[in-house]
Amino acid sequence: MSKKLGRLAFAVVAATAVGSSLAGVAMAIPVSPGGPRSGKLTQVGPIAEHGFPTWYRDSNDVRLELCTTMDDPLCPALADEVPDPTQPISFPDNFPGESFYQLDGADLTLTSGARAVIGLNLEGAFAADRVVDGDQMVFGRVRIRFDAPAGERYRITHPYGVDDIVATDKGVNMTEDTGAAAGAFGQALAGRVGPFLKWDPSVAPAAPAGYVGDPGVNHKVVGSPYNTNFVRIERLDPASGAVLAQVGYTDLFSIQGRYATNAGVDVDQATYSTDGQHGTLEVFATSEPGQAIEVTGNPALGFRTTRLRGGGNGRYYGRFPITGPVPPGTKIEVSNTGDRPVAKKIKTVVDVVRIEELGYDADAGTLTVKASSSDRTGPALSVTGFGPITGSPFTGVLAPPPAVTVTSAAGGSTTVPLIGTGGVFLPAAPVAAATLDSLAVVGQTVRLDGSGSVGEIDAYSWTQTGGPSVTLTGATERTATFTPAKAGDYTFTLDVAGPGGAGAKATVTFTVADQVAAPKAIVGADQTVTRGRSVTVDGSGSTGVESYAWRQVSGPQVTLSSTTTAKPSFTYPAQALPAAPGPNAGYLYNNDPVVLELTVRNSAGSDVVRTTVRPTADQLTNLSVRFRTDKDEWRISGTDTLVAGQMVTAVLGSTLTGRVIGTPVAVDATGAFSIRVNGPALSGSTTISLVTTTGGRLLAQPVTVTN
Repeated sequence: MSKKLGRLAFAVVAATAVGSSLAGVAMAIPVSPGGPRSGKLTQVGPIAEHGFPTWYRDSNDVRLELCTTMDDPLCPALADEVPDPTQPISFPDNFPGESFYQLDGADLTLTSGARAVIGLNLEGAFAADRVVDGDQMVFGRVRIRFDAPAGERYRITHPYGVDDIVATDKGVNMTEDTGAAAGAFGQALAGRVGPFLKWDPSVAPAAPAGYVGDPGVNHKVVGSPYNTNFVRIERLDPASGAVLAQVGYTDLFSIQGRYATNAGVDVDQATYSTDGQHGTLEVFATSEPGQAIEVTGNPALGFRTTRLRGGGNGRYYGRFPITGPVPPGTKIEVSNTGDRPVAKKIKTVVDVVRIEELGYDADAGTLTVKASSSDRTGPALSVTGFGPITGSPFTGVLAPPPAVTVTSAAGGSTTVPLIGTGGVFLPAAPVAAATLDSLAVVGQTVRLDGSGSVGEIDAYSWTQTGGPSVTLTGATERTATFTPAKAGDYTFTLDVAGPGGAGAKATVTFTVADQVAAPKAIVGADQTVTRGRSVTVDGSGSTGVESYAWRQVSGPQVTLSSTTTAKPSFTYPAQALPAAPGPNAGYLYNNDPVVLELTVRNSAGSDVVRTTVRPTADQLTNLSVRFRTDKDEWRISGTDTLVAGQMVTAVLGSTLTGRVIGTPVAVDATGAFSIRVNGPALSGSTTISLVTTTGGRLLAQPVTVTN
């Protein structure tokens, strides 16, 4: 098998991705195999000096290590991934950008004459596609590729499952990566790759000692969790899924993997206690059972190289004498002397912090923290978010954290959950709000409305405090009504009460007229909002209103929350994006403002007013467009002047009606965006155009073409 299959860049792949949403790339639907799964990857080993796990273990107790040497033909680092393959591997200066625990695959010719390549790998790489410490990640990859007419449907059975794929204009081209997130080494355990494949021991020749097989020799394998140690490709009826024909089969694989001989070591904790002259150092480490784990002698601390004690379960413990003070930042070295080369870990020694008293008084707003250090010379202790421990409570603490962390100047820390004391909280006293919800005309019903009151309310009470006397209906309800017999000025007061006590009262004063005046429609000022956000238009300032009627006059179509209330709202629609893969001859770009019209009426007539809501301006700048013909790869980047989480789409050509490049990408927190995908081909186009969901548009941008 060609190892290039495992190495192809994984741009635009999520931590767990099935297939790809790129234009021209087939979408795969994993299908449940006929029987239950039996086996998987089960464990990640200690982190080695290069920042990757020393090994991965599967359910068959097979441990494989990362192939990162240039002198092992059965498990080599890839020469073109190493900056200088003539020099020894070293991290980070001369380290491969991609390497493998398992590099497995099958290569077969279909009945159509097309070459099918299947890759089943456990791969180590770097998140930014360059060697940077801290960016290490490991992912399980299933990749399937072969030429086929667009629209044809295939079922591919392989050692790690079954995939149902419909070919696109690029044939069958599917990649599934699980675990592609920096530092999240355990995510690969959840993928389909695992347990490890190895040569079938019942078929000669036998695998070379120390290896799962020889990658230069195709061979039958074992290890499939479904006992499907083969690749079978079947063409299906696109509609029914019925099998039309088997178009390819092989049970021979190229496999690469080296059994882990090193166990590695992790130092989980190194703590000390001292009175400044004498004390002890405690070391807690993990590795494989039965290892020779030791702490390297440290003359400054006063102990010699000594073996840790193993518990038979992979845990190791040591307790060593120390003399004198322990300066902050002191480090120790722990080694697995049985490894070749010897695995070593450096760990900073810290004190042990104990919280002896912790309490929060909700009535006084005080936080009391008392703590001590195992270093009895007295390193300063402080509470995260509050400051040094002085012996006095922290005051003015209205909302404490759920747990308190105490840190020591000697490096130790501890966190303890907080339990508060004091009286329980009750709802605040409510606040009344009173409005007149109808015209005030002699002989017509007037409604007093207290629905705007806030807080927990158990009782309402309306009282007339001015004007000709009337009889209130519903004086103890949220709304009350009366019918005035005389014109004049009227005043009413609303009292509210609840579990928080009597609330602040509200007063409403208004004039009852002999006859109805014509209404006046009034709306707020025109607005500018970001597309995709909610906006409210306000006609509540209108006067003499019996009814409201809103309608849209122009702009992108919106849906009002109500057309008959004073203050309806709507969501300004996002700009629609061209659909992938395109072309999109009927695509319409519309960034016009939304214009709404309000009509108010009463028995004396009506009035009309309009309001305009414009989309926030959105511009694309700093654009870089590059197309690499050797990889059929687009690299597009730029900056959006508006930072609103919008999506950006790129389209071939000088308008937005052509083929879509990749899929929409989001603008990040700085306004930057980047599209890096394979295909579609230039096809004679020399420009691209871009559009955003917030209305940004950039047309006919030139493309830089390189090999």
